[in-house]
Amino acid sequence: MYPLKESAIFNFQSLLTVILLLICTCAYIRAMAPSLIDKNKTGLLGIFWKCARIGERKSPWVACCCVIMAFSILFLQ
Repeated sequence: MYPLKESAIFNFQSLLTVILLLICTCAYIRAMAPSLIDKNKTGLLGIFWKCARIGERKSPWVACCCVIMAFSILFLQ
């Protein structure tokens, strides 16, 4: 039998990593090309606008979480 692998949804650390990467990516895209993110503020694609806003407004906290996550992935796994 093949060993079962957990997806990012069921592994909490992987889920946090995906969320942090999404926030950082959306904030970066909005800084480079604001029209891509700003045109969809509602609906399903509004999630990307909200992630960009979190990345912009809470950037010291997001950066701290990224450093902690990187340390955890590099040295604790």
